[in-house]
Amino acid sequence: MFTLDQILEASKKVKSGADFPQLVQDLKAIGVRYYINFVADGKTKYYGTTDFLVEGKEKYPEMNISPESSADKLKSALQIHQQGQTDYLTFCKHSAEAGVEKWETDLVEMTVTYLDRQGNKLVTESIPQV
Repeated sequence: MFTLDQILEASKKVKSGADFPQLVQDLKAIGVRYYINFVADGKTKYYGTTDFLVEGKEKYPEMNISPESSADKLKSALQIHQQGQTDYLTFCKHSAEAGVEKWETDLVEMTVTYLDRQGNKLVTESIPQV
């Protein structure tokens, strides 16, 4: 099974959203199958096979999540992030402003789903292959 140190080591290579597909491949290689990232503080839960779970710590001071969700705002934030124009923290701020509570990344199905506080899906994207 994987460790938090292995996850953190893989994450160090990520500078912008453009690096995300490679991160996914690196996480898959160590056995991560699914993870949930909570926008409010950056805490992440990583799941492997047979309900194996590793929980990360908060990555930044708590952010307020907008009570009003906007798929359009999120799509704009995703576009500039994937083009490498924003770093992770900026993307998280933009996500919070768009009302995103969390995103769920499925490394088997190769999708990322962004959810608001009510659990409504705002956007589901396919993860590009490296």
